Amino acid sequence: MRAVRLHAFGQPPVVEEIPEPTLSGPTDVVVRVGGAGLCRTDLHVLNGVFADLCLPPPFVMGHETAGWIHRVGPAVEGLAVGDAVIVHPYVTCGVCPACRRGDDQFCERFRFSGAMVDGGFAELVATSARSLVKVAPTADPVAIAGLADGGLAAYRALKGSLPWLLPGTTAVVIGAGGLGHIAVQLVRAMSSARVIAVDRSRAALDLAGELGAAVLVEADGRHVAAVREATGGRGAEVVLDFVGDHGTPAEAVAMTARGGRVVIVGYGGRLEIPAYDLVGGELTIAGSLVGSHQDLVELAALADSGRVTVASRRYELGAIQDAMEDLEAGRIRGRAVLVP
Repeated sequence: MRAVRLHAFGQPPVVEEIPEPTLSGPTDVVVRVGGAGLCRTDLHVLNGVFADLCLPPPFVMGHETAGWIHRVGPAVEGLAVGDAVIVHPYVTCGVCPACRRGDDQFCERFRFSGAMVDGGFAELVATSARSLVKVAPTADPVAIAGLADGGLAAYRALKGSLPWLLPGTTAVVIGAGGLGHIAVQLVRAMSSARVIAVDRSRAALDLAGELGAAVLVEADGRHVAAVREATGGRGAEVVLDFVGDHGTPAEAVAMTARGGRVVIVGYGGRLEIPAYDLVGGELTIAGSLVGSHQDLVELAALADSGRVTVASRRYELGAIQDAMEDLEAGRIRGRAVLVP
């Protein structure tokens, strides 16, 4: 089969023929890939940011996968060949305390697809039945692949923020691109809060506006003041930071109302805050990591009902380098999806 493999950190991945994956355990499943999303985590993997966690190269990249079941192990129940599925990016053990309580993303023995095990930038990918969520038979894998990580991260960040998003409140989405455009829809689908989108890209802001953001703010150095002005000087009850770098964590805090919540989803930067500001504003500052299997089930249901969609740009598997360059340069409206 054809697959995108990374042979050395910092070097472009290679599209090549490799053997098809096999079932290594009774609850394993092989999925025929219909779409595999590309995100900045893939760029971090490429550049060796997570080299200590990754398999020794070469390995198949990709962690946002949707498609159809191709083969199942003898102990798999409730799933059959041909079922349409979306693949959670974690392969989890199911028996550690975190898995037992439903916090799959904290599994003590997790393996991350496309880094710690071969991933979805291929015609076929092997995973565990525990990682699969069945979707409607008519679901387009290209349209839902981006939910597997980007959409899932946005969903978990918003789900934990719902107690702050009462009628009459405001949510700010910093970074209205691959994750943020999904978050805009989730705020509208799961609450009655108004959405303010902040981004330096006009195309990303336009997309956010099409999807229901009430206020569009260009990140031009005056955006914190613009958000404050749009909220009557109070700030927003919830600020979701999908960038997490270049000063956005501090900007997120500055945009937040007293008693509000900041959720950091993007990473790479730092946040320092005086203790008095934290206490005096009674702020809640939280990180949000991917999401659980149950979160993905709930998100898939929202997508199946048409309340959440993913803006996607298709690339052939052989165009992986073009896709990565377009992502790095900010030329993608929504998410890039490789189609084997």
